[in-house]
Amino acid sequence: MTKIKPSFEISSQRSMMEKENIGGIALSRNPYTLVIGGVFALFIAMSIGRFAYTPILPFMQQETGFSTRFAGFLASSNYAGYLVGALIASIVPLKKNRAILLRISIIISILLTLLMGLTYSHQSWMLWRFLSGITSAFVFVLASSLILDQLAKQRKLGWVGVMYGGVGLGIFVSGLLVPLLIETFHYEGAWIGLACLAGLLSIIVFLTVKDDDTALPVTPSPKHVKTIKNPKWLPWLLASYGLEGLGYIVTGTFIVAIAEQTPAFSGNATSVWVLVGLTAIPSCVIWAYFGNKYGYMLSLMILLVIQAVGIVLPAISTSSASFYVSAILFGATFMGVTTLATAYARNKNPLGSARIIAIMTTIYALGQMIGPSLAGVLTAETESYSWALSGAAFLVFIGALFLLPLVNQERVENNDVN
Repeated sequence: MTKIKPSFEISSQRSMMEKENIGGIALSRNPYTLVIGGVFALFIAMSIGRFAYTPILPFMQQETGFSTRFAGFLASSNYAGYLVGALIASIVPLKKNRAILLRISIIISILLTLLMGLTYSHQSWMLWRFLSGITSAFVFVLASSLILDQLAKQRKLGWVGVMYGGVGLGIFVSGLLVPLLIETFHYEGAWIGLACLAGLLSIIVFLTVKDDDTALPVTPSPKHVKTIKNPKWLPWLLASYGLEGLGYIVTGTFIVAIAEQTPAFSGNATSVWVLVGLTAIPSCVIWAYFGNKYGYMLSLMILLVIQAVGIVLPAISTSSASFYVSAILFGATFMGVTTLATAYARNKNPLGSARIIAIMTTIYALGQMIGPSLAGVLTAETESYSWALSGAAFLVFIGALFLLPLVNQERVENNDVN
């Protein structure tokens, strides 16, 4: 006969596993502190290390005089690095020491942001942005896989939306800070100031996000076991995810620069970026709810259609209202894509989340790398952003259509389970 331990003994063991002392500070290893760490990890590496370029770009152009063509190449260098980082993460097994690798990546990301304000050559900027892209990919893959795995073990996967909301929070904060820093310290001070902020926030990440080899594993459900052996869903998701990366990044890179050239804003273009961040903060939680309730792929398809509308709006009208609506629709969707796609992929392959997320990030990064360069060249040739925005919106819409087979498949699987 199996001996059953008293409930108080089991509770005591779990309590011991959930407590850890770091530097004399006892931190509860629960999903809430873990998610907070994930929020600030993405804040540092994605919102600052990757997206701070967007609000700073028009001021760098004004003060240094570089062209829109070079602006596109500089953005693409960052996304090329993101592609390289994702490729490395997809090849190298990342199951052990993920927390240590995450900390190293965050430290390097902060230093590279600092260097953007301390150097002045175009070649140096290209190098720093490239390396920053590599570290951003590492942080995203490591934080996503590490935290998703631990949340799944504790059956708290619904909290993933809060973690990805960290990107929106960072965009909102950086959008508010950049104009203030630039007014006093110019564009160099914006990079340096954001690097200092990232350094402070990194302390929270280091205290809260750690490897957890003691947590009790969760056995995949029969639904998961069945779908792990069926990879037919992956090409459709990768095609859609890659087109999203190619399309969304045009707005994600140039929306502030486009608004800055519009008379309606009169030097207040960063307000558009602030609105993007503000609407992005709750978006991941909202889309995660819709994904759980109505299906991840149906929700993702609807999301991409909404995003395509948001991308094309400034090409149709240059009014401030058009830009603000575009910012709301874009902010409300661009991180929701990641939330829905990664949650769906992890449900399909719960035993290999790091690898599958790395493969998805690679395809996404490939689109991101191509998008800004194409947009920069097209804009330089046509002397208008309209064609670049229209093309980006069309690609995102096509990406939504690629999800139709997965929507039908998901509906059948959910009916079988029910």
